[in-house]
Amino acid sequence: MTSTTDGYGELRAQLETLTTEAFRPELSEIDRLPTAEIAKIMNGEDASVSTAVAAQLPRIAAAIDATAERMARGGRLIYAGAGTAGRLGVLDASECPPTFNTDPGDVVGLIAGGPAAVVTSIEGAEDRKDLAAADLDALGLTADDTVVGVSASGRTPYAVGAVEHARALGALTVGLSCNANSALAAAAEHGIEVVVGPELLTGSTRLKAGTAQKLVLNMLSTITMIRLGKTYGNLMVDVRASNEKLRARSRRIVALATGASDEEIEAALAATDGEVKNAILTILGDVDGPAAARLLAASDGHLRAALDNSRKQ
Repeated sequence: MTSTTDGYGELRAQLETLTTEAFRPELSEIDRLPTAEIAKIMNGEDASVSTAVAAQLPRIAAAIDATAERMARGGRLIYAGAGTAGRLGVLDASECPPTFNTDPGDVVGLIAGGPAAVVTSIEGAEDRKDLAAADLDALGLTADDTVVGVSASGRTPYAVGAVEHARALGALTVGLSCNANSALAAAAEHGIEVVVGPELLTGSTRLKAGTAQKLVLNMLSTITMIRLGKTYGNLMVDVRASNEKLRARSRRIVALATGASDEEIEAALAATDGEVKNAILTILGDVDGPAAARLLAASDGHLRAALDNSRKQ
């Protein structure tokens, strides 16, 4: 029988093999340094993250193309992680509806322990693969969905379990970690391992590892939305104007896309119930609101394709 102490010893041995957990003796007296010097060191550490991400760009791009293909068929993008990694997934998912006018169910963030774990540590939740499987089953996972397991260590049972369960059900799987040869990457169809090296504070993977994960999640969601036609060039034409700032932004986006006068922009937005993409199409395609809606529906929401079709009519 394995004792609790033996179990901790095994886990400790595992952690000692991880780059993200490595101790840096050269920083052992960092607490004695002036604040400005600590900030300089930390800033230098962060500067290396983008290089580590760049090394994984081919893998990231392949994961994005596969994700976009499934989402175009009605699938969802689902993040699953624990602690910092889980919170980053929840954050990225929560930003998609106001940015790209997606349904809240299209991009979902699952965190071990449930929503309460966003602000409170839920002891032991990250150690249970069965919780990940249950959370995915509660969503009614399908083969058109994409599940992205996120874990700095690449060994977190909740993240690994989510990917294993999703893959068994035929969903697309992505494993995002910050250590090489991780169990998470091995379990996933698309393994992305952004090796950022030891942290400024030993084991505090909310630092470089967290930054790397945020950068990759930004790419996954943003470029997937570009592929799905949620932008026109680099303009967020699917923005949801839910407050004064976003209403002003909507008008600015229509102006940048069309060069139209304020009067034309107001008329176009009024004719399309405030939908930016539709308003642009009414101006550039010289069609009315209902026609713009029909053209966009026929083009699966891609404004460029709808414009091309409007010119053929």
